[in-house]
Amino acid sequence: MTTPSASGFGATLGAQGSQGLPQRPEGWPIGSFEDYESAQHAVDSLSDEEDFPVDDITIVGVNLMQVERVTSRLTWGKVLSGGAISGAWMGVFFGLLVGLFTNEFLGPLALGAAMGALFGLISVAIPYGAMKGRRDFASTTQIVAGRYDVLSKPRSAQRGREILSRKHWSSRK
Repeated sequence: MTTPSASGFGATLGAQGSQGLPQRPEGWPIGSFEDYESAQHAVDSLSDEEDFPVDDITIVGVNLMQVERVTSRLTWGKVLSGGAISGAWMGVFFGLLVGLFTNEFLGPLALGAAMGALFGLISVAIPYGAMKGRRDFASTTQIVAGRYDVLSKPRSAQRGREILSRKHWSSRK
C-alpha cells in the first residue's frame, strides 16, 4: 500500500514504513555503567577486537531524567541588552546585504543595526514582561540516564562479556 507524502513521493507502509518509529532495543546485557563515557569506553574496547561485530552493540540509557541546570539570574538589564545585541547583529547582517547592492554602504549598515537593536529589544521585552517575575533565571536542560546498559545481539553476547571482563569493564561503577 502506498500513501502520498507531503513531498509528493509515495512511501511504502509495512516493514519500511516503521523504520522511522522508535523501537525498543534488542539484545542481551553485557555490561552496565554509571555514566555514558564508561559505556562508550567499553564499546571502544570491544571495537579494538578486530573480529568482534560491533554493529551488534547498542548503548541504552535507563531511568531517564530531565536535568535543568540554572546558569544565571535574569534582570531587565541582562534581558534587554541581550535582545538589543542579538537584534543589532541581525540588523548588521541585513545592512550588509543591502549595502552590497547600493552605492552607500555605511547608511544601510547603521540603519540595520539600529532597527535590529530596536526589534531585538521589543522581541525580548514583551515575553519577559509577561512572565511577571515567575522565571527570573536562565538555564539549560539535558536528558540523562541513571545508568547505561551495553546490549549485544545474542550471537556475540557471551564473547562480549568475556572481552569486557578480561579488560575489567563489566558493570564498572
